[in-house]
Amino acid sequence: MNGPTSDIILDRMMSLHPKIIDLTLDRVWRLLDALGNPQDALPSVIHLAGTNGKGSTQAMIRAGLEAAGKRVHAYTSPHLARFHERIRLAGELISEPDLTAVLDECYAANNGENITYFEITTCAALLAMSRVKADYTLLEVGLGGRLDATNVVANPALSIITPISIDHEQFLGDTLAKIAGEKAGIIKRGVPCIVGPQEDEAMQVIEDTARRLGAPLFAHGQHWHVTRENDRLIYQDETGLRDLPLPNLPGDHQIQNAGAAIAALRYLELGDAAVEGAITSAQWPARMQRLKTGPLVEAAPQAELWLDGGHNAAAGQALGRLLASLPARPTHLICGMLNTKDISGYLAPLAEQAESLTAISIPGEANTLPAEDTAQAARAVGLTAQTADSALAALKAITSETPVARVLICGSLYLAGAILRENG
Repeated sequence: MNGPTSDIILDRMMSLHPKIIDLTLDRVWRLLDALGNPQDALPSVIHLAGTNGKGSTQAMIRAGLEAAGKRVHAYTSPHLARFHERIRLAGELISEPDLTAVLDECYAANNGENITYFEITTCAALLAMSRVKADYTLLEVGLGGRLDATNVVANPALSIITPISIDHEQFLGDTLAKIAGEKAGIIKRGVPCIVGPQEDEAMQVIEDTARRLGAPLFAHGQHWHVTRENDRLIYQDETGLRDLPLPNLPGDHQIQNAGAAIAALRYLELGDAAVEGAITSAQWPARMQRLKTGPLVEAAPQAELWLDGGHNAAAGQALGRLLASLPARPTHLICGMLNTKDISGYLAPLAEQAESLTAISIPGEANTLPAEDTAQAARAVGLTAQTADSALAALKAITSETPVARVLICGSLYLAGAILRENG
């Protein structure tokens, strides 16, 4: 008789705690102890926190490490199409048998105690990674940092904090300083920390934390600099200047993410192959991803179709700048967002770049903002807006009027995941 699949065990795990998010490390420490503390057996850990760019930065670091011949584990969240995307073991997505086995082991070891879905699945990822030989482990924070389930490694090789902005205020605090305090919670005593561009308020908190813990900082604008000059990326630190191609990931905001990745790789002394690999080989789905195949593309063959999962004001600003830099083409948005986000802050930077917005509800997502609410928010910032029942219906309506439109599907990683599954 066949045993349970990973999907069945993941469904069981959803019912182990009444809340989706409940920030504390007590439950994580309890389960890790029952599992034999796998976090202490991980290959050298690079821990990443931040509001924006940590996933892209992690992808670039992984590409760089692999270009240098290193075997790399990686943990990220949320997934887009399948849970397996969250866990890479020595460069490969975790297999279904391995995922099922570690989930089942963690579920049994938890013995029915309260624990959130993210906490128990993070423990499963740490367990899986502790059992496969590799050179490095990349851990991306899920939410915040100080009380995040990934913040259990006592002595990582390196910490990285990407740009911090206002997001998840209900969990992290209602000021930039409070949020920065949570993100800076990943800084460990004596462990170097790479810091991306920050507002002064956030940087002050990071510097104070690092000073208290004796953690050396390598900060953008102080210890390393990165700029775009024409069609090249120029990186400079105390050891010299590098003239590189632009990042494989599109958008000027990826310049600063590339800078943080390069700073990390140079600190690890991994050489030119790693730096160039980080820039030219990184892949990261739903970060201004061009869709070139699949049913959605087939439904609008003359259109230029893009997908992005950014969902806060800073992401909206980055998208606005990117759209402004692209060759002129009628641009239309298909947008679905969660009801916990700053809708106006996200949409306002996009208003000048788009001719219309078609709002949809995120399929299968309980916390979706209703399509009409998204449309109203879009109208409030100056966008012509309407609603549709699905992304496909929206796309057909847009391209029936403008077959050669540039169409950006945006607003949420959950929407991006639904689109990737639909467009499979």
